[in-house]
Amino acid sequence: MSSQDIPEENLPAAQDDAHGTVAVADEESPFADPGLPPHEHRIQDIDERAARRSERTVALLFTISMLATVGFIASYVAFPVDKMVYIFPIGRISALNFSLGLTLGVALFSIGAGAVHWARTLMSDVEVADERHAIAAPPEVKAKVLADFKQGAKESALGRRKLIRTTMFGALALFPLSGVMLLRDLGPLPGTSLRHTLWRRGKLLVNMNTNEPLRPSDVAVGSLTFARPEGLEEHDEDFQTEIAKAALMIVRLQPDNIKDKKELAWSHEGIVAYSKICTHVGCPISLYEQQTHHVLCPCHQSTFDLSDGARVIFGPAGHALPQLRIGVNDEGYLEALGDFEEPVGPAFWERG
Repeated sequence: MSSQDIPEENLPAAQDDAHGTVAVADEESPFADPGLPPHEHRIQDIDERAARRSERTVALLFTISMLATVGFIASYVAFPVDKMVYIFPIGRISALNFSLGLTLGVALFSIGAGAVHWARTLMSDVEVADERHAIAAPPEVKAKVLADFKQGAKESALGRRKLIRTTMFGALALFPLSGVMLLRDLGPLPGTSLRHTLWRRGKLLVNMNTNEPLRPSDVAVGSLTFARPEGLEEHDEDFQTEIAKAALMIVRLQPDNIKDKKELAWSHEGIVAYSKICTHVGCPISLYEQQTHHVLCPCHQSTFDLSDGARVIFGPAGHALPQLRIGVNDEGYLEALGDFEEPVGPAFWERG
């Protein structure tokens, strides 16, 4: 049905005399203004039943968006991370990722499609030509803009189309909950987990290369050995998390070369054990200079003096490496005499 099939008296009144008019070229304006084509009314402008159908379509799209957002939240809670499903033609894919992507996409698409359908079928579609003006708007232009805004708000029929207004506000209010749910992936609060490691009194020092407990005789003067706590195995599910805090480097110095009294007291026959984790950004320290007793972080060249409490002598590291107090058990193996007294690795905001 087109506007040509509607009696003249049923058509909306013309809103702009510029439609269908053509300017004539003259000496002052050699290029004629082609004007605007005659305005053709939409079926929704003529038939209120068609307008209500469009209104229900827009409301349906906004409602689908709300349902998709609820589905997003439900999928986030219902599907485990490791659940896999077969989706043709994609193949095997994470059920959680597929459901989150599908529901989020439907929610966004429905809001956009509803807004577009609303604008194309129910809002005013009369073309308006306006003259160019200076960037700085004079008061009368500002008044005109405000009047145009009010006119546009009136023509949008937002106040009259209550069904659209209600469902749109519902879709826009509900959709941000998808982002709130994503905050759950930040994980639980760390609590005091950053302050403690697996080291406990009596835990043996196990060589990272041989997987055997260390005896003092296994550590030669000037050598660098890496160790982990007894009971921590590479196949453990939390191995990477725990070794990132508990990794040790063990160096044997001549007791006379140890300058720090606490370091000497916490050592055994010149064997000192320090955290391997750099206090700058957490890189593993692996370079040892035998003559100076310095260790170097390969990431940003922070340098620590192991003969003087592992204090920082160069680079961006903020504090010394934590020392682990060690001793020897009845069987002659090196063991920890407790945990580190301070958190290992980089500083964090709540660290005291």
